[in-house]
Amino acid sequence: MDRLHHEGSEIPQGLERAARHALSVAAAFALLKLAVHLLTNGQYGFFRDELCYIAYGRHLDWGYPDGAPAIAWTAWFVHNVLGDSLRALRFLPALAGAGKVLLTGLICIEMGGGSFAVALACLGVTAAPIFLGVDTLFSMNAFEPLFWSGAVLCVLRAIRRGDERWLLWAGVCLGLGLEFKHSTAFFALCLLAGLALGGQRHLFRSGWLWLGAAAAFLLFLPNLIWQYRHDWATYTLLMNVKRTHKNVDLSAAQFLFQQVLMLLPISLLLWGAGLWQAWRQTTTRFVTVTYVCFFLLMLAMAAKSYYLAPAYPMLFAAGAVWWAARPNWARIPLAACILAMALFVSPLVLPMLPVEKFIAYQRWTGLEPPKTERAHSGPLPQMFGDMFGWPETVEKIARAYHALPAGERAKTKIFCNNYGEAGAVDFFGPRYGLPNAICPHQGYFYFGYNGLRKGDTVIVTQSRIEDARKSCGSVEVLDRIGHPYAMAEEHYDLLLCRDLQIDPAEAWPRMKHWN
Repeated sequence: MDRLHHEGSEIPQGLERAARHALSVAAAFALLKLAVHLLTNGQYGFFRDELCYIAYGRHLDWGYPDGAPAIAWTAWFVHNVLGDSLRALRFLPALAGAGKVLLTGLICIEMGGGSFAVALACLGVTAAPIFLGVDTLFSMNAFEPLFWSGAVLCVLRAIRRGDERWLLWAGVCLGLGLEFKHSTAFFALCLLAGLALGGQRHLFRSGWLWLGAAAAFLLFLPNLIWQYRHDWATYTLLMNVKRTHKNVDLSAAQFLFQQVLMLLPISLLLWGAGLWQAWRQTTTRFVTVTYVCFFLLMLAMAAKSYYLAPAYPMLFAAGAVWWAARPNWARIPLAACILAMALFVSPLVLPMLPVEKFIAYQRWTGLEPPKTERAHSGPLPQMFGDMFGWPETVEKIARAYHALPAGERAKTKIFCNNYGEAGAVDFFGPRYGLPNAICPHQGYFYFGYNGLRKGDTVIVTQSRIEDARKSCGSVEVLDRIGHPYAMAEEHYDLLLCRDLQIDPAEAWPRMKHWN
């Protein structure tokens, strides 16, 4: 099955049956992946970023400082079609994770893999801790790999089937990926470099490649226009992150080590073999070159280690083709070890255990996910810690709000210094009759100050009392916010600030907080 078919030729019946069987194997693993997340993704609570994306879905635009617009449009779809439950929000990421597994199988088939190769490739992707964690949450990280893998599959078909029309669809995939996450632009550049340096330079003479590039550009254009009209907001945010050293700086060795960890250490044998297997065939060599270019680019840019994650399905697919040609005594133990290690690690990345048992299990294993940011500490890893405390926080805010005299309550606003708290107020607040939050953090800055005026009363989250006194006539502590499992920064005094002394219209531009 090294080549499924040539242009203008028919597929031999035996190969067609084998391809159908291999596809059914990929579909079975995709269903398994979907089931894993549907059974576990309703645990704990809404993640900080999920609450922000829900808010973005209610303030639709063609861009935000901290993200491309498609995640907001997806949140809008979930709200209007699926509902507002936690399981409803996380259904599409689970479905995207299943799609990623299916695409891995299709890439493997396109590379000449049979049923065993497809099973091994899909197992590697299904078992990877990074994908188990990412596909649990509603975020652009769950959707991005779909478009990268789709683009690689289309390029493979253009090369191996001699049908360059697939290059148009590769461009469509990359354009849609850009609307979910801007890092797709870097992958697209590396993919072009992979074609140029991997022996496929003739494709640059194809009109279909340039039609694909035009399609990607047109799909990305709405966000590009938004960025231009908003003074390149995302670039400003990224420069702020770099200037403040928000992210953990990794050496080349640490960066590579985290790749190994997030995919399962044993899986290095699988995707590492994929680098070699893809390189040794002229029709797939671009895969190896694309990955190496992307790895070096992300390393040079001091990117977070998980930014490379969407590039690995193609390597799992290629590596599985190599391992499928090995004897049973070699390939079957590899599959068994991947499965065993996945079962061991999955309670650490899936919200499947009661919190007390999770803490005990993590302590017993001695394993913790590597930190990607310098802040964010707590009794749980950030992925889980940021799922706790939001309903309780809003309940305390509501209790303080409704304890105010009616006349004062009518001119009281809620000011949040963090998009997580603002998203929680906007999501849980309506059940308590709370006004929408005011927040200068990230995309919330563009939602404005919600009619706040000089002289108003403000309930303030996550602010030091000394700072609040500089802007208000009087400040008092209303309550103590903090959930036992929440992150450290979500433990603070809830403040009531009376007689606001500043003019919000004049001060708002200076309050913008992007990091």
